[in-house]
Amino acid sequence: MGDVTCRLTSKDFSILEVMLERRIASGDAILPLLECKIANASVVLVESIEANVVTLNSRVMFRINGGPAETRTLVQNEVRDMVGVGLPITTMRGLAMLGLSEGQSALIERSTGETELLLLEKVLYQPEAARRQHAAISAAPQRPALRLVHSASADVTPLGERSEIRQREPYDDDPGPSAA
Repeated sequence: MGDVTCRLTSKDFSILEVMLERRIASGDAILPLLECKIANASVVLVESIEANVVTLNSRVMFRINGGPAETRTLVQNEVRDMVGVGLPITTMRGLAMLGLSEGQSALIERSTGETELLLLEKVLYQPEAARRQHAAISAAPQRPALRLVHSASADVTPLGERSEIRQREPYDDDPGPSAA
């Protein structure tokens, strides 16, 4: 991968640091890319990451070498669910994509000497942006869900209104309930 600058959340950066610690002695082919990604990353708070930047668990649309568009979800580990849905950051493509912005590309150098050009076309879903959007909706003032409307006949007192006190006999001054 060239010196493509990327924006990583503090959480994603920590995950990459742990990956590096665990693989440093292994001689894994992903090490040069991992070291480059960490060295060139611009780290931002989770709440401040732009919605068009790939973070962990983002759903993305991308192309390899100008081929057909692929849609995947960037995941931390190899998931045994449906094949072709997740793209782990433990792969060259997944790691190269983490932190890229829409329209940005990365050149991936394979261990075989071949190179691939990965173009990030669109971030279809980003969990951090979705969380901010949900929080904004929740914080918005809500209209009442139920509105009381009175449409009964005139001899029925609407809820919340006081009715006149009626006495049964003209000389009855007992304000308490009747025993009848």
